[in-house]
Amino acid sequence: MKIKKNIIITRGVFVLFSLFFFLNARGQELQSYIDEAINTNPEIQTYELRYNIAEEKVNEANWLPNTEFSAGYFISEPETRVGAQRARIGFKQMLPWFGTITARENYASSMAEAEYVEVTIAKRKLALSVAESYYKLFEIRAKQVVLLENIQLLETYERLALTSVEVGKASAVDVLRLQIRQNELLQEKEVLEQQAFGVQAGFNKLLNRDYDVMVKTVSELQLPAEEIMVAYDELSLNPELLKYDKLYESVSQSELLNQREGLPMIGFGVDYLPVTARTDMDPIDNGKDVLMPMVSVSIPIFNNRYKSISKQNDLKQQEIQTQKAQRLNVLESAFAKAISQRNQARIKFNTQQKNLKQAKDAEEILIKNYETGTIDFNDVLDIQELQLKFQMNLIESVQTYFVQQSYINYLIN
Repeated sequence: MKIKKNIIITRGVFVLFSLFFFLNARGQELQSYIDEAINTNPEIQTYELRYNIAEEKVNEANWLPNTEFSAGYFISEPETRVGAQRARIGFKQMLPWFGTITARENYASSMAEAEYVEVTIAKRKLALSVAESYYKLFEIRAKQVVLLENIQLLETYERLALTSVEVGKASAVDVLRLQIRQNELLQEKEVLEQQAFGVQAGFNKLLNRDYDVMVKTVSELQLPAEEIMVAYDELSLNPELLKYDKLYESVSQSELLNQREGLPMIGFGVDYLPVTARTDMDPIDNGKDVLMPMVSVSIPIFNNRYKSISKQNDLKQQEIQTQKAQRLNVLESAFAKAISQRNQARIKFNTQQKNLKQAKDAEEILIKNYETGTIDFNDVLDIQELQLKFQMNLIESVQTYFVQQSYINYLIN
């Protein structure tokens, strides 16, 4: 069991570190949050306690039936040739068939291994939840920066409009429209502040911290130059599937135990009978106490119970196999969806980059027109709105990409 457990531990650590390999040095901060969450999250502690209980059941499995002690006193003492029997004292110990205790321990060990896989799954899911919250917080904060930049840009345009009003090249309506747009962006920025507060509180609770602890995030994320090729075959090592293998093995061990328990039990014991010496005569061995070793066998003649358990175990294994097949279908579907959404995010990212560059080119043309004395502030607002839209879409594409990449790594590593 220790060898298997070490393999799972190694895989679990690899997952936590490889889940965000594409962040390079920036991933260190996120990885530290994941490590803290795994060490402090109450749900993980609950799973680990369940595993500890399952491990302790291995020790519990090494037991024997209770030793039977008996004692009796003869009210009417039976007379024998060597004297009257006064009492009877005895003990008996039943022993299971050879290999039964080992089978019981193996079954308990297999159940402990299944519980350990649950711990691994819980840690991976927690790491994924931390990553998703982290990237969501990054998205909100990046959008706040963009909104602030656009508000400052509108303030610049407002000053230009005021100057144009003074020389009769713009109307007060243009100024008001620019101010209204600023108000809208300020509203969006304040809404994002509240969203950030909620996401940060949820993030802190994953780490079992106070809800208002400041969470640091990176200010910028770059998509990797190319995707790492992944295959559906890699899903076979996902702990969510390995769990069914462990459960299948536990049922196999349960059946081996059932077969052992269906075998006879052997009992050993001794009866001791003290004898009172005769006074009317002195025969050989007069007053000699009786010591009677005994052997007994417990045979399960009516063994329908064990046959039924065997049938149940066979049905359980069939059920586990169908559950695993169903779970594999779900994981494959989720895997395909994650790859699709990640690739969509890259396509959108590239498109938004092009659009943003063209919008900035249009903005430069408008500024040059202002220098020559002609500017249409309706066009200014239109371009500004387009720029903001492209910037927001760009940030959302980055956030979606990294969340989906995290999920892909959760599925295959």
